[in-house]
Amino acid sequence: MDTAVKRIAVVQGAPGATIQDLFRGLIDRWRPSDRVVGVIAESHGLDDRACSAGFLRNIGTGERFPIFQDLGPGSTACHLDGASMRFAAEAVQRDIAAGCDLVLLSKFGKLEDGKSGLMDAFAAAIEAHVPVLTSVSPAFETAWAKFAAPLFVTLPADPVKIDAWWQAVRLLIRPVDRAPFRPYLSETASH
Repeated sequence: MDTAVKRIAVVQGAPGATIQDLFRGLIDRWRPSDRVVGVIAESHGLDDRACSAGFLRNIGTGERFPIFQDLGPGSTACHLDGASMRFAAEAVQRDIAAGCDLVLLSKFGKLEDGKSGLMDAFAAAIEAHVPVLTSVSPAFETAWAKFAAPLFVTLPADPVKIDAWWQAVRLLIRPVDRAPFRPYLSETASH
């Protein structure tokens, strides 16, 4: 499998909320030893809404960015608020500039296809040569491929396979810590 050389991974094959839960579990596993930055999606918790856009939570600081406009119960319009996403993208860009091992961006979707939303955060991570983990809605696969091909691999929504990808990429960016160099003991043995 070619995943070991691709620094960008796209997770597909499950509903968006399931993928975000999967990302949360992986972040909990990786954060003790890896500097993971980015944003993860959270529900707005409002009943009777056609659009699922809710909040983006900054992985490093916990700051919560609302990315929806409450259009009221029964609304069938998309209530995604692109202006608010700009603040989330700017926070991620600052986190990337401060240094990190991995950037996790919740999703490449409608706004990113329109060159807004988290697009600047995606670009900053790629320009900094930092690995990226994200998801892409099937409706935006073509736009994603235009933006990121051939730099990415698509992974199933399987935590074992995603973790295997990360461990392989991690070795590329930060080889296994080795014991400190110690000169051959013959010098001390001759004394």
